[in-house]
Amino acid sequence: MEIRPAGERGHTQWGWLDSWHTFSFGDYHDPEQMGFRALRVLNDDRVQPGQGFGTHGHRDMEILSYVLEGALQHKDSSGGGGVIRPGEIQFMRAGSGVMHSEYNHSKTEPVHFLQIWVVPDREGIAPRYDQKRFPDDEKRGRFRLVGSSDGRDDSIVIHQDVQLFAAILNSGEKVTHPLRSGRKAWLQIIRGAIEGNGLRLSAGDGAAIENEPLVTVSAEAEGAELLLFDLP
Repeated sequence: MEIRPAGERGHTQWGWLDSWHTFSFGDYHDPEQMGFRALRVLNDDRVQPGQGFGTHGHRDMEILSYVLEGALQHKDSSGGGGVIRPGEIQFMRAGSGVMHSEYNHSKTEPVHFLQIWVVPDREGIAPRYDQKRFPDDEKRGRFRLVGSSDGRDDSIVIHQDVQLFAAILNSGEKVTHPLRSGRKAWLQIIRGAIEGNGLRLSAGDGAAIENEPLVTVSAEAEGAELLLFDLP
């Protein structure tokens, strides 16, 4: 288990945007941090009121936005669009090419969200948009599947052999997830502090987990929130 401490991430500060990069992104480049397996980007973004990312293009990437506070407005050339709030995940398949924009929907309050990119298992797929709500109650005390290759349990369909789980834990609560032979995991802490496979992690920390049969997480305080990526 290799920890990626929050304070060692790349940092971009553009006035309207405050972004921490777990992996290389934009002007931040570290050849030792180019992603983990199919997980390519994990940005922790805060956008000021009324500001955002103007229309720009992407292709051949599965892109998810996980909103923590505020509201994020999305629009893309595939016809997808909407306002995403806490408890919701927005998904955009860039595929063969798509133009899109993201803005803070509020003129008075900042928006805080995670931007996640997963490399698809093939290129040139038709673009697609999806948006789903996963209430906190479904994530309390358990790993709730929110993204998968087959869309089971009403999860978002990701064109890659990946499972994405979200959990919210109270103090002392413990959850486990088995890893099949050859599978890897990435654990990302959103809020609070936890113990993961015997090591302490707090908000913003991530960890690569390899050659382990089980991921075990226990919360050290109320309201710990985390994501778990089960990866090929």
